[in-house]
Amino acid sequence: MLRAQPREEETKGRSRAGNYVAPSRYHFVIPSSQTGPEESAPPICRNSRLVAVLLLTVGCIAGAQTSPLPDGVFRIRPVRPVEELRREALKAQPPKETGSFRKPELVELIKLDPTIKLDIRYATNRNFLSTPMYSQARAFLQRPAAEALIRAHYALKSRGYGLLIHDAYRPWYVTKMFWDATPQDKKTFVADPKEGSRHNRGCAVDLTLYDLKTGKRVVMPSVYDEMSPRAYANYPGGTEEQRRHRALLRTAMEAQGFTVYPQEWWHFDYKDWRQYPIMNVRFEDIHAVVPNAALRHRTAEPSRPGLGRLSLGYVHSRTVKSEGYNP
Repeated sequence: MLRAQPREEETKGRSRAGNYVAPSRYHFVIPSSQTGPEESAPPICRNSRLVAVLLLTVGCIAGAQTSPLPDGVFRIRPVRPVEELRREALKAQPPKETGSFRKPELVELIKLDPTIKLDIRYATNRNFLSTPMYSQARAFLQRPAAEALIRAHYALKSRGYGLLIHDAYRPWYVTKMFWDATPQDKKTFVADPKEGSRHNRGCAVDLTLYDLKTGKRVVMPSVYDEMSPRAYANYPGGTEEQRRHRALLRTAMEAQGFTVYPQEWWHFDYKDWRQYPIMNVRFEDIHAVVPNAALRHRTAEPSRPGLGRLSLGYVHSRTVKSEGYNP
């Protein structure tokens, strides 16, 4: 549940599209019980009807005061030039970690199942910073998370849908670029590089559904990477069909051990994310640093329709101690 909280100061801001947005008397936060290390928030608001009304109102205001999105992309005006931030991020180092972690074993999703579709926005200029972040349009996850994703994909096929991936493993330096480029009032939508993102661990995925008959993405209550209340996983607005699509995606992912990020309906974290280290390897270097990225598998088929388990002939990851792992 969200809480409507008066702002201490009325401040001017800009929408993610770079347009002026009038100051609002309320902002919305998520209670700490629903968030992970990347977020914290004050206690819950008990009046759910008031919250629903306020969310709908803010959503309508935001929609009225930002320009249309003809290309389906939400954008911001970076705080600083992106290329300047890129140079700094590439020179920086991820936070050092101590403890025992599983050995990274990133696998490429489309090599597990080519019917999974990719729309890697960060390899194009069709993203919130309007600049390519990646040199290659690829998607990787740690093997257990990847196998769970495939199970969700097969479960959705029986309902006439498939998974379309926007992002998965993300090098740490890109997380730093996102943080440094994003205005302060929008930072709830990006991870703090001081703690690292679950994307950096290869255990988070940004995705949506596509229709198996048409091959087209379905419509959700917000566009991908939108920085507004419409992006919240429990946003009560939108059409009934949009909310049904969102609920179907969430149900399929949660059945396989993923948890939705409260502020983003498209972002899901795999249950074992704490067992993997923060990584800072570019896509083009993954095979050299993580040899198991060269897949060793049989054809993946479910043992039964729906949510059945997959019989996959994978070599299992080993648990190893990694002190301050920094590839």
